[in-house]
Amino acid sequence: MSLIPSIFSGRRSNIFDPFSLDIWDPFEGFPFGTNPSSVPSSALETSAFVNARIDWKETPEAHVFKADLPGLKKEEVKVEVDEGRVLQISGERSREHEEKDDKWHRVERSSGKFLRRFRLPENAKVDQVKASMENGVLTVTVPKEEAKKPEVKAIEISG
Repeated sequence: MSLIPSIFSGRRSNIFDPFSLDIWDPFEGFPFGTNPSSVPSSALETSAFVNARIDWKETPEAHVFKADLPGLKKEEVKVEVDEGRVLQISGERSREHEEKDDKWHRVERSSGKFLRRFRLPENAKVDQVKASMENGVLTVTVPKEEAKKPEVKAIEISG
């Protein structure tokens, strides 16, 4: 049941169902557009999960990244820091096994690979990064170097 009409193409959306919201595609109808029939299935699988949601907060002690990765095991996720001070979080959610006699009515859960990269600031201790995963939430903690307090040097006054 649709409650609110969409402003695009007369389509309708249900605000109580986040998966039913219509998204306007300005390239719809073009040969290079995002029409599912013109896009390879591998691209659709990857694009569905490419935007893993990640929060980044800074505390006085560390930079903390939290990623929602429901249904993934820690073995399916990789956390890396390269020499360019770039934190990279990647992984893959595999597609559910389909039986020959299965009849799917709706598929909304995404599968495929995801990759997110963040350039860490100079105060990050990249050699002390820690990661943990609990209840589908990955937490990556990057400790910060203590801020150097400016040294005050007393100057003796001659005279």
